[in-house]
Amino acid sequence: MDVLVVNPGSSSCKLELVDGGDRALARAVVPLTADGLDPHQLGAALDRMPPVAAAAVRVVHGGVDLRQSVLVDRALLARLDELAPLAPLHNPASLAAIRVLIARPTPVPVVACFDSAFHATLPDEAAVYAVPWEWTRTWGLRRVGFHGWSHAYAAQRAAQMLARPASALRLVTCHLGAGASLAAVAGGRSVDTTMGFTPMDGLVMATRSGSVDPGILLWLQRHGHLSAAAVERALDRESGLLGLSGVSAAMERVEVEAAAGSPRSQLALAVYDHRLRAQIAAMAAAMGGLDAVVFTGGVGEGSVGVRERAAHRLGFLGIAVDSIANAGPVDQDRDVSAVEARVRTLVVHAREAVPIAAEVRRLLG
Repeated sequence: MDVLVVNPGSSSCKLELVDGGDRALARAVVPLTADGLDPHQLGAALDRMPPVAAAAVRVVHGGVDLRQSVLVDRALLARLDELAPLAPLHNPASLAAIRVLIARPTPVPVVACFDSAFHATLPDEAAVYAVPWEWTRTWGLRRVGFHGWSHAYAAQRAAQMLARPASALRLVTCHLGAGASLAAVAGGRSVDTTMGFTPMDGLVMATRSGSVDPGILLWLQRHGHLSAAAVERALDRESGLLGLSGVSAAMERVEVEAAAGSPRSQLALAVYDHRLRAQIAAMAAAMGGLDAVVFTGGVGEGSVGVRERAAHRLGFLGIAVDSIANAGPVDQDRDVSAVEARVRTLVVHAREAVPIAAEVRRLLG
């Protein structure tokens, strides 16, 4: 079955038509505007795609109850409308894509595939917050985790590259793009991750802050007189690399400015790298050891510097990269480990569409 995968991110919406052999038959990218996903632009891109038997839409946040892929119906659309505030950079675009697909002249089954499904295996000690139990019981507050399809593919591909069964591996998969998260994948299952109840938690990202002291938010509301909406906008759209550097949300641009001597861009990289190294070590601790670190996503695949700096000071875990291999061809999955490294460092091209298409085939039979 050929499956069209529609993958809205925080800056663009990617389309990929995947056949039963995991080959990409067609691809397209629709940029997101300030108002989100333009239905007319998506419709035009769909018009240029070959016919398909089914379609899938990646949905970042399904709350704590929607953790498995499901065929879209009216009840699901209503529920996703309710959940949109949990992922304001992503869920509205996913909803817009679903509505465009179900309104097509020749409709096909549309499946909502939730990014958090891969992290449904998190143990309670990794998922439960130390907040009043009534909050947990009433609202289901817990670590949900995201980028699941990317982490799942990276772990699967790493097992192939290492010629070892996934059940025998302890991996830290690093999805680094506009959004960024790590996952501790032990025996093929997610046992810890850096994003939490929302995609704003964890690592420093392009425009998102990552983890901050919750007391800061209370202080800003009480003494800075900022509304909840203003705080959300700042943490989601004005923080991260953009907020620190003052020049760009793009890692490549920040690296150029840092090399040219910009103090704020240098600080942005230092903060980004510090958080990344600390969280790689934390993910390894959650598994009691480590066999490989896997970099994926636009930054994870494209930035030689990010990988080199991530390995810096992680030699105690057995991580070391080879500078020549690390600077190798960007169009290949590859092992960039130093010869002496006990832990392998891999670069894997993100292909979230592959496990999503497989999930659609499983669901529709």
